[in-house]
Amino acid sequence: SREQSGIECHRWNRSATGSSFWNRMSPMEQISYRTFMTFSAGGLVTAVAPVVVQSKGIWVGWPGNLDDVNEPIPESNPNDKNPTAGLLSKKVVCVNVDPQLFDSYYNGCCNGTLWPLFHSMPDRARFLAEDWKCYTLVNEKFADLTMKALHLVQKDKPANVIPLIWIHDYHLLLMANWVRQAADDAGLRCKLGFFLHIPFPPWDIFRLFPWGDEILQGMLGNDMVGFHIQDYCLNFVDCCQRCLGCRVDRKNLLVEHGGRTVQVRALPIGVPYDRFVHLAEAAPKIMYTNQKVVLGVDRLDYTKGLVHRLKAFERLFEKHPEHIEKVTMLQISVPSRTDVKEYQDLKEETDQLVGRINGHFTTYNWSPIRYIYGCVSQDELAGFYRDSSVALVTPLRDGMNLVAKEFVACQINTPPGVLIVSPFAGAGETMHEALICNPYEIDDAAEVLHRALTMPEDERTLRMNCLRRREKANDVDSWMRSFMKAMGSQIDGEDGSSKRDLNNSTMHPVTMDDFEDYLAPYIGESSKVALLLDYDGTLAPLAPHPDLALLPVETKNVLQRLSNMSDVYIAIISGRNVNNVMKMIVLNGITYAGNHGLEIIHPDGSKFVHPMPAELEGEVHELLKELQDQVCKDGAWVENKGAVLTFHYRETPIHLRPELVTEASKLITSHGFKVGASHCAVEARPPVPWNKGRASIYILRTAFGFDWSERIRIIYAGDDVTDEDAMQALKGMAATFRVASSTIIRTAAERRLPNTDSVLAMLKWLERHLSHREPAGEDVRLDCLRKARKSIHAVIILKLPDKTSIMFS
Repeated sequence: SREQSGIECHRWNRSATGSSFWNRMSPMEQISYRTFMTFSAGGLVTAVAPVVVQSKGIWVGWPGNLDDVNEPIPESNPNDKNPTAGLLSKKVVCVNVDPQLFDSYYNGCCNGTLWPLFHSMPDRARFLAEDWKCYTLVNEKFADLTMKALHLVQKDKPANVIPLIWIHDYHLLLMANWVRQAADDAGLRCKLGFFLHIPFPPWDIFRLFPWGDEILQGMLGNDMVGFHIQDYCLNFVDCCQRCLGCRVDRKNLLVEHGGRTVQVRALPIGVPYDRFVHLAEAAPKIMYTNQKVVLGVDRLDYTKGLVHRLKAFERLFEKHPEHIEKVTMLQISVPSRTDVKEYQDLKEETDQLVGRINGHFTTYNWSPIRYIYGCVSQDELAGFYRDSSVALVTPLRDGMNLVAKEFVACQINTPPGVLIVSPFAGAGETMHEALICNPYEIDDAAEVLHRALTMPEDERTLRMNCLRRREKANDVDSWMRSFMKAMGSQIDGEDGSSKRDLNNSTMHPVTMDDFEDYLAPYIGESSKVALLLDYDGTLAPLAPHPDLALLPVETKNVLQRLSNMSDVYIAIISGRNVNNVMKMIVLNGITYAGNHGLEIIHPDGSKFVHPMPAELEGEVHELLKELQDQVCKDGAWVENKGAVLTFHYRETPIHLRPELVTEASKLITSHGFKVGASHCAVEARPPVPWNKGRASIYILRTAFGFDWSERIRIIYAGDDVTDEDAMQALKGMAATFRVASSTIIRTAAERRLPNTDSVLAMLKWLERHLSHREPAGEDVRLDCLRKARKSIHAVIILKLPDKTSIMFS
């Protein structure tokens, strides 16, 4: 779309030779496409391109289906007056994608899945794993080339200037996370901002997407996420809380993820207002008619509500025949995705509907609808905007819809026209003086159209003047400055007022009160609590070497006090061997499980050891020797845990890690062990059906009996992929927490915590909650005693020598 252009395409006007994309078009579509490519300069390009040039930045984008992907980009013409003038070839990074991969990414995932889903039309969405894989690969490619651009920018920037990476739209939802990780690994500082140009759906629709967690976490890789209106912001925040279990601040629109605070902001995009005013002033008169013109301008897409609009126009003549021969609709439909059957069907339905309405109402001197299927230059479009009496902008769902704003900017005639807007477009939330029309209500839409056509001149003038003042103040330059200000970046010429208010841009650290709403109703006032906790990364911060991962004194003290409470049972389930776990914690009266539950020591000293396959008993030492000989280099080493071996590569340089991990994994597999991923480590585990999930259930059943799930409230907290086994096994039966970093992580946990300090806050909350429980009253104790007696009732009959009997109950 116009506002989503990557690199201004008119910089190189390609021929059709050899292009499969071009050859699929009809001759008329090729003409329309040439016109669009030559004249269109969208709001995004108009606003951002001059800033990129001025700041000596770099533009990273897809250049189109070029025949020769290695062909250099031609320099801009010195006489070029377009927004991209001055953007030199060395400042443009082209992301060239294999055509087959691009088709699955763009037509498959972007337009076949994300577009209908984000527009709240899930019945039109298709969910294909192959399309999602291609989407991921293209986002990774964009991230890789953006990192190259970041390295180039870093060389020319002063040390105190932090580069800003601004990512746009639903095509690149995952990209920020990879850029952030790569920048952190390379020690490069940068700010990441994202703006979504389409709606963000509510939770009940978004959760239909199978890879929704990855989408949300990809967006949360940015420092700031922008949407058109407040509703989309609230939808996003709600999804982050309900899908990911993130901590959120709805008042200030903040989301905590991986220990970072991500700002969410409503930033309605505008149009280059003055440019459209000049276009309207210069445009020749195109429509020579005394009839009132109702204008519709849309890309031919099912979200635009074109069929509903035509039916409403038809209903206008049925209910108000006085408009016959006095009103004409001019509908301009820009060709879109012409090789997709769904869009071909929409075009056919539209053509038939236009023909039916014209056939019904046409007279000798007049036809109700003039339908243009093609592209119109902005010069001509400005003339249509200026001379139309009514603009009908009635999409079924739209992010903003700039047609409404362009129409207002071009309304320089007296008396002005009237704008009709759908409440389901972002423009309907911001353009308050427009008439609001629900496109689904055909009769009501016809009445709104009748009101617009008969509106008194003074009301039309008043409404349009208010709209024009707002759009002039909130033009596309203002939108761009607002985004920069929200990011904490200044534009040349601005003062220090762009600095952010840190009180509204950073979430407070996790406190005990943050757990009240989630845990208090779950635990209640009388239930016994079982705490199942991982060690490394959950209770103790991660360290370069396992021996350095010490349990903080405060955490140990809280665990000690909890273990002394009669209502609390504690089990530590770690990947370390069980003796090492006991050595690191040193608390009595709790359960210790090591090697992901293969070894368990109960509070009474009894021990459980899962049997090792006999054929692997001799393989452990052989595998240990091979790992030490072949892959223990460049800082990597092997930890012998008995039943499990762990290959650590935390100290290995990043660029050497993939090769070492691959080699270690092959060795592990060749000896009959399972490969397990961990924090900068690869584990060799015995191939037995046992993990933290099975171990957790075994521990609970041993401690509380087979009916533990009915009587015990479980809290599980862990930070590793191995903890997901327990979270899956306990799903629906426990309150689960994942201590997650900023990387993209799929989790079965209900809530996410940023670090070990937040786990400590949770333990403190539990201690406070249990300490405030009131002791049971006398009546309650008697009732409990009666229930206990009934549950263990027994009858003993003693036979005496005289054949009498005595019964004891």
